[in-house]
Amino acid sequence: MRGGPSILGIVLAGGEGKRLMPLTADRAKPAVPFGGTYRLVDFVLSNLVNGDIMRICVLTQYKSHSLDRHITTTWRMSNLLGNYITPVPAQQRLGPRWFLGSADAIYQSLNLIHDEQPDYVVVFGADHVYRMDPRQMVRQHIEGGAGATVAGIRIPRSEASSFGIITPASNGLHVERFLEKPADPPGLPDNPDQVYASMGNYVFTTKTLLDALSRDADNERSVHDMGGSILPMLTEEGQVQVYDFDRNHVPGETERDHGYWRDVGTLDAYYDSHMDLISVHPVFNLYNREWPLYTHTVQLPPAKFVAGGIASESMVAPGCIITGQVTQSVLSPGVVVEEGAVVQGSILHDNVRIGRGAVVRRAILDKNIVVPPGATVGVNHERDRELYHASAHGIIALGKGQLVL
Repeated sequence: MRGGPSILGIVLAGGEGKRLMPLTADRAKPAVPFGGTYRLVDFVLSNLVNGDIMRICVLTQYKSHSLDRHITTTWRMSNLLGNYITPVPAQQRLGPRWFLGSADAIYQSLNLIHDEQPDYVVVFGADHVYRMDPRQMVRQHIEGGAGATVAGIRIPRSEASSFGIITPASNGLHVERFLEKPADPPGLPDNPDQVYASMGNYVFTTKTLLDALSRDADNERSVHDMGGSILPMLTEEGQVQVYDFDRNHVPGETERDHGYWRDVGTLDAYYDSHMDLISVHPVFNLYNREWPLYTHTVQLPPAKFVAGGIASESMVAPGCIITGQVTQSVLSPGVVVEEGAVVQGSILHDNVRIGRGAVVRRAILDKNIVVPPGATVGVNHERDRELYHASAHGIIALGKGQLVL
């Protein structure tokens, strides 16, 4: 923040993303395409940059080539002003071992903090879909005098086992307990059927973070994770506050998309988040120009619809050629849907080709897949489950270049 405290942004982007297979078979989870033209990492980076946090280190580890390339070619900041966004791979600075967890990833990268010497460190995850102004969270952190602040969002209590859960104190600000993926957490005082889930976004006073990481590194029983180790430790010491995400407002938001946040860690969540984009009044609006989402822009001509080709309730990226019928779908650049082909409720990544007369329903097709003329995906579910990857809710997913039988 210009004229304010010095802030370093650290984005945790080393996740393996096993639950998003086969989309993560050849790339890191934050590099997975989203919304036709974006990658998941673009959402957190756009939020930080829009919030004037301009010095950002992205910690990477698994299958990071496409992620590193995307960041270095897309996210170029002004060297004149000392701003940067840089991928930082696992470097084994503390011995011949990779990152043991998210806390260990930062501990092994402490040179980044020592070099920058910030007043505060913002640590955000790299694989969530949302808009957020981080300045508002930093402001509460500073005013509250906390050692650490964690962003929380209300979710149904029945979903608590998938998240870190925050139990606020009676004043609604301090964190009384931090439970990592509990089976039966207590509900909130004003709504017993809801809990506060951690969004994986934290603000730390630098001294507090350095001290906590050092103590955690010396603890052989620790799992060395931010949510599983650092936050519980600081909570027991009374140093943690919660930031209610519902209080966060960004320019251009609507009542409908205010407070939208999705963890797209599973194929079903990934699919559902795409369906949120395509309604007339979307639950999450990509077209908010007052808080833009940035990404790499491909040099392709506009999408073309010819020979009776149509697309309804869909998003179609540049370079697409549609001569068939597309409904309730999201198409990335270079997709071709040939004459007589039908695409319904599907997500097609770059350069997918749907042959003449083929049918694709409720499917996710990764890059460079060719569906032969007359073939089907997502029509015969018993057959498709034997041949391809199927989600819990029956979404059929094919990995990069996978052969369609």
